[in-house]
Amino acid sequence: MSAAAQRAEIPNDLAAFWMPFTSNRAFKKRPRLIARSKDMHYYTPEGREILDATAALWCCNAGHNRARIVEAIQRQAGELDFSPTFHFGHPQVFQLASRIAALAPADLDHVFFANSGSEACDTALKIALAYHNVRGAGSRQRLIGRERGYHGVGFGGISVGGMSNNRKFFGSLLTGVDHLPATYNREHQAFTKGEPEWGGHLADALEGIVALHDASTIAAVIVEPMAGSTGVLPAPKGYLQKLRAICDKHGILLIFDEVITGFGRLGFAFAAERYGVIPDIITFAKGVTSGTVPMGGVVVRKHVYDAFMKGPEHAIELFHGYTYSGHPLACAASLAALDVYRDEKLFERAHTLEPKWCDALMTLKGLPNVADIRCVGLTGAIDLAPSAAGPGERGYAALEYSFHEAGIMLRLSGDTIELTPPLVVSEDQIGEIVDKVGRTIKAVA
Repeated sequence: MSAAAQRAEIPNDLAAFWMPFTSNRAFKKRPRLIARSKDMHYYTPEGREILDATAALWCCNAGHNRARIVEAIQRQAGELDFSPTFHFGHPQVFQLASRIAALAPADLDHVFFANSGSEACDTALKIALAYHNVRGAGSRQRLIGRERGYHGVGFGGISVGGMSNNRKFFGSLLTGVDHLPATYNREHQAFTKGEPEWGGHLADALEGIVALHDASTIAAVIVEPMAGSTGVLPAPKGYLQKLRAICDKHGILLIFDEVITGFGRLGFAFAAERYGVIPDIITFAKGVTSGTVPMGGVVVRKHVYDAFMKGPEHAIELFHGYTYSGHPLACAASLAALDVYRDEKLFERAHTLEPKWCDALMTLKGLPNVADIRCVGLTGAIDLAPSAAGPGERGYAALEYSFHEAGIMLRLSGDTIELTPPLVVSEDQIGEIVDKVGRTIKAVA
């Protein structure tokens, strides 16, 4: 019997894998299995085509199984499987850091690598705390997040994050954390394309937090330029600019979490460029390798990096890092992905497609139970009214129908449908996405 035949005889037991952020019991009763992918599509083990309207998890910005990226990973695996970056280095990690620094605006010139968005966010928070410490301002220990924010699942990230289900099961979390109010208000912002006119004033809440705690105790503010996981909440006009001004006034570091918005999602390499606001630290992940190999990291401004470069040259400047920081395979994947983004002008393409994308999504207004639609860059969200069965039930029904019946992959946050297609999406495929989403909304009405 061949090895393939032997493998086929092994029962496909789904019990062992405890799936992340998944209703495990419901999934294992009716699995949504994916066997392969190419460009804009996934394929089930039976060969059924699934249109990817989510870039997987906001990350496959160049589409799936792109030959240049695949070949780069394969070639790297045959040359250098792993090399530590503690006291050693390999050429690709330095090359990649330079490429990312060149994409980042202003003097965001230094890159620290991690392996995920969660690690990137915790790294950014640790760097912010350590920055004030090495400058002799160790009293600056407080971190400020935002309600409805998502900054990964590490203890730092869930502490500054503002999604209650990600926080409530895990104890008291980090101390010394406060939160800005969320920027979304349906009454004033419903069915807005791009950045809402209303809400810029909400940044002024930071002045109240400073008055309560005193600036001498606050290390950093962390926000997403577009809050993705909570349901695509674009920053209101003027909001990020106000945060920057208040942080400058009080000597507080500003961190942009660009794990989702980085690498073209909003039509620019980083959202900081779109908004003309220069943070002190940017986090990234997801699109840096187009989702092919796990990688994350932070980019810091020159004054942040320089603050650590003191004392004896033989001494370690920052006691932080991960075994797989700057892994050779991830670096190879990222360098190839950056080549694809550049050569195919995918960031510019996303910017050009944004008006067509938003116009198409807004045609879903008026369908049953559609309470709001938001869009910015190549992202979008559709809020559905909860069903009589309770919050989240209609959303889950939409997830089931869309995959099994409509042939499309959606992302759900409660009763909100989130859409973030690969940047290679065509105008015809935008129409197909909207058609399939419309069918799904009607099916779960």
